[in-house]
Amino acid sequence: MGKKIAMFIAFQGFRDEEYIEPKKALEAAGHLVTTVSTARGEARGKFRLTAQVDKTVDEIKAADYDALTLVGGPGALEHLDNPKVHALFKEALALGKVVGAICISPVVLAHAGLLAGRTVTCFPDGAAEVEKGGAKYTGSDLEVDGELITASGPVPAKKYGQALAEALK
Repeated sequence: MGKKIAMFIAFQGFRDEEYIEPKKALEAAGHLVTTVSTARGEARGKFRLTAQVDKTVDEIKAADYDALTLVGGPGALEHLDNPKVHALFKEALALGKVVGAICISPVVLAHAGLLAGRTVTCFPDGAAEVEKGGAKYTGSDLEVDGELITASGPVPAKKYGQALAEALK
């Protein structure tokens, strides 16, 4: 039986590879991916990708999923760095769910107060913010700190997806 993953994307400007590669890896492992955003309809990636939003941030509960993940891209902070998203990820970690964030999106977790004492990576532009949130920033491609999985950007997107699938076994 596959696990349920909620993937949060910016309605405008999510990073194509950081959505599609982990989604492919998770679905290949038999998991069900729900695409979550701030609005319903067709979300637009930074390049050409579009994605159908299954549910809005208001419609989901962390308890209903085995993992919650954040996709990066130029729209990530604008669309996903808000109290509602922060609360869902706080709840997910409190419940021991797998939490993933790639590219600039670990900054959302830092702003939610979830990275103190954690070893993380992110897009270099976000390093100062995650460190301000108490994280140990490594700058590597991928970091796994217990149930928290972070990746630095589009290059390790596939590896990140595999790490998420592995954590859900």
